[in-house]
Amino acid sequence: MKKINMVDYRKFRFSKLNTPEFEHLKYLIFWPLYGLAFMTLERFWIRGSYTPIHCALDDVIPFCEYFLIPYLFWFIFLVGMILYTLLFEPETFKGLMKFIIVSYSLTMLIYVLFPNCQELRPLTFERDNILTRFIAGFYQFDTNTNVCPSIHVIGSVAVMFAAWDSERFKTPWWRAAFGATAFLISVSTVFIKQHSLLDVLAALPVCLVAYIFAYGKKRPREKEAPRREQEQSSP
Repeated sequence: MKKINMVDYRKFRFSKLNTPEFEHLKYLIFWPLYGLAFMTLERFWIRGSYTPIHCALDDVIPFCEYFLIPYLFWFIFLVGMILYTLLFEPETFKGLMKFIIVSYSLTMLIYVLFPNCQELRPLTFERDNILTRFIAGFYQFDTNTNVCPSIHVIGSVAVMFAAWDSERFKTPWWRAAFGATAFLISVSTVFIKQHSLLDVLAALPVCLVAYIFAYGKKRPREKEAPRREQEQSSP
């Protein structure tokens, strides 16, 4: 594996925003725009009715507060990968942000056209512990609207694909670890009754569209290096 150096942002000036060294920073403008759109849908644009998302398997899946741990780890998982790629792998950061921009934008559009909600949260908990008390408070803070498809699932898949595209995490062990973490986070959403299983499944075609846009036409890096070496050695 080649040495991965940290981007020297001390050299950054706004006049250099369009240069190859710093043009990836333009993708950051998406986050305040997304935050404003999501807050508008959640807090200000309250619809008269929402379609409940539910399937028979939701009633079979038990509530389990221990899945709160992987559910909350999602924030570290996502933010950590964004920061790492921003600091060390700008090209991987671009792919990650393209995936997020496409998938999150499609999700916001679905929320606008198809207002939906979930009514799966338990009214009481069988056990009283720090996890159930946290979840009770989280339920009060987080609305039960705009759930399908699940942004939690989409964000987890985004990190997984970014790791698979990364120079540092391209080994089979790292790929398996990121894949397992993304799966566990996605599963956690249904066990703490934040999402229906349908929300998880609905996220998959959104991820497919985003993957095609972000990575579909990209030649694998491991194939690029030998090709460049051949071109350089050619007379």
